[in-house]
Amino acid sequence: MLPTLVLSYILALSPTVALSPAPDAQAASATTVTGTVQDPDGAVVAGAVVILRSPSGAELQTVSGPDGHFSVTMPGSGALSLIVRTRGFADAQQTVAAGGPHQDLVVKLTPASVTDSLTVTPTRTEQRMGSLPASATVVDRDDIRQTAGSVADDVLREIPTFSLFRRTSSLVAHPTTQGVSLRGIGPSGVSRTLVLLDGVPINDPFGGWVYWTRIPLESASRIEVVEGSTASVYGNYAMGGVINVVTAPAARRTVELKTQYGELGSPRFDVVASDVWRRVSVVFDGSAFKTDGYKPVAEKERGPVDTFATASFQNANLKLQYDASDRLKAFFRGGYFEEDRDNGKVSTFDGTPEANHTRWATVNGGITWRLRDHSTLDATTFVDNEVLRSNNLAVPNAVTRDVGRMSLNQRVPTTGTGGIVQWSRTFGTIHAFSAGTDWRWVKGDSQEEVLNATNGLTVTLNRVSGGRQRSLGGFVQDVMTLSPDLTVTLSARGDAWRNYDGHNLETNVPAGTPGAGNKPSLPERKDSAASPKGGALYRLTDRVSAWGSFGTGFRAPTLNELYRQFRVGARLTQANDQLGPERLKSGELGVRVQPLNGLTWRATWFDNRMTDPVSNVTIAVNTLQRQNLGATEIVGIQNDVEYRIDRYWSVAAGYLYNSAKVTENSANTALVGLYLPQVPKHRGSVEVTFSRPEWFTANVMVFASGLQYDDDLNTASIPGYGYAGLPKYGTLSFTVSRQVAQTLEVFASVQNLFDQTYYVGTGPSLVGSPRIANVGLRLMLRGK
Repeated sequence: MLPTLVLSYILALSPTVALSPAPDAQAASATTVTGTVQDPDGAVVAGAVVILRSPSGAELQTVSGPDGHFSVTMPGSGALSLIVRTRGFADAQQTVAAGGPHQDLVVKLTPASVTDSLTVTPTRTEQRMGSLPASATVVDRDDIRQTAGSVADDVLREIPTFSLFRRTSSLVAHPTTQGVSLRGIGPSGVSRTLVLLDGVPINDPFGGWVYWTRIPLESASRIEVVEGSTASVYGNYAMGGVINVVTAPAARRTVELKTQYGELGSPRFDVVASDVWRRVSVVFDGSAFKTDGYKPVAEKERGPVDTFATASFQNANLKLQYDASDRLKAFFRGGYFEEDRDNGKVSTFDGTPEANHTRWATVNGGITWRLRDHSTLDATTFVDNEVLRSNNLAVPNAVTRDVGRMSLNQRVPTTGTGGIVQWSRTFGTIHAFSAGTDWRWVKGDSQEEVLNATNGLTVTLNRVSGGRQRSLGGFVQDVMTLSPDLTVTLSARGDAWRNYDGHNLETNVPAGTPGAGNKPSLPERKDSAASPKGGALYRLTDRVSAWGSFGTGFRAPTLNELYRQFRVGARLTQANDQLGPERLKSGELGVRVQPLNGLTWRATWFDNRMTDPVSNVTIAVNTLQRQNLGATEIVGIQNDVEYRIDRYWSVAAGYLYNSAKVTENSANTALVGLYLPQVPKHRGSVEVTFSRPEWFTANVMVFASGLQYDDDLNTASIPGYGYAGLPKYGTLSFTVSRQVAQTLEVFASVQNLFDQTYYVGTGPSLVGSPRIANVGLRLMLRGK
């Protein structure tokens, strides 16, 4: 349905994009800029993105031709910014006076390093990475498009510090296993990292996991990943870091279409369309994807219950922006997301697949207001409405896997609202001060039908378990530039939340009597947390800088952990309405060195100590309960190297050593000293890129991960390997693209090129994605 609607929209819009002349009034005040893009040696640079940006933020883009020449015209008045951007070089930017032509400009590019990238997430204010007392990675637009991955987590997985609860891609993983962790901090289905889309949270409001297929990759300008606790400004979920997806602004009369087809029956369609009318701009993005998937259970262990894990999703977003004046801007965004999955198992009684379906509608809006005292006020509010439908299948004999019955039907409606207000101002040349508050309210219920234990065809119990959570936080921050070489950042935040209206309603079917666990009212709980942080960066020389930071963080328990129980086989895990927050103390020391032009090396040592993590504790035979229990320590070293060999070749590599262990557990002292499950000790990647747009652009990525354990006792194993844990593995991915015309690009990509079999789970043995090859094209239509 979505591709049909989008195609109709494109066909209606395309004549306007390609043919419609600008109004005479605008043409009279248009600014035309022509010129040539060159490298430091004077050679022309083809394929560079040339952007002309108005004071309101509206953009018009073009691409330099094979001779390096470009021409772009922007209607309207006011001084404009000319930005030239291409892989391997730092952005070149200059101001162009409004009105009249500006001809024969020569734009000289200089080699880039990671410190030329921008990030906004650590301090909520835009700073260059070279000035941040933190470890941060920016995946830019070129990186996103040259990655073989089709969804956001596949793109981010190539950063060694990034991991989901399971090794597998979100294309086949159940949503509740897609919690994100940076540096192995508390891996589970719940995220210990805050994920934002243009500054608005997109973690699931009921359970904290992330729908990675919701992220609009084609319209993303960059993805910022900040490791280390940022709870001092962002609060809940951010104790392990922040991932912020930043989308591109509107461009004048622009449509970009991407279509691809891949192995496993995997077509995909994406569109991004935008336009600017004086003070109003609009951006629409949509995507649709389907895959026939693969069988996730290892071939030797499959039985009649095992089948293909499939997925399909549709995503649409519309953003409107109104620039009332140079000082006041407002925006509104609406989005709709729908996803269907079969999870690779079917009932042997009636053929019902274990599956889940998600529908998520969201709206948000806000303003940016520059006050007369030169301070800035930002305010944003958002509303989410989500329904997750899921069923569970029980396999009584895990060896033969010959019988499967449905055990539970579940529907989880969730409503969440929230808001953010931030005030910021610079004082002199030293202080960049900001203060703000945010709030969140979530209501959710798990509505369940428990099915009979014989064939799973009749309902024996109805259960409704859920409640509400309200949270409020405030923060202050001062980024102090004490000298050209020394930057100090101090921040602090306080949060308070309340869990209330908790209930677990159970009704026996067909008797209509209360169930054994029926509790119409559960006790409330209030809690709070303080999160201070301090950091400093010192530039020892023009090529060497060092930084350090120390802070604390927290994560409040989700409604899912507080009120929803679940069963895996015969083992029941109970909820706990009295759970408190997880708390973290986090420190890091880092150094950034640029020994040669184009070569940058960054090393970071970190020490994260978590107390009161939410753990599943055995309280009876086949019965567990979620409890705040014990302590863990995650210590490691992160290394990143980027080398721009010349204008065509670049190499980037990353390596993470991560030792994550249990340091305290009074309920089971046997766990002390063992490794946290799902955290490998070694992860690394190497990427080689050749980019000569008049020929082609190619990227080769090698990713490797060491052994990791699949259970808290470090004993679960894959049959035939002779040792516990999920074995180490490595994969190679490849992409190649070519600009065959100024408006048309063709590309091909392969994930897991050598079809490496790697394991992502035990009991039964689960395998990751096989080789997936894709071919496609990207069409870019730009009007005047």
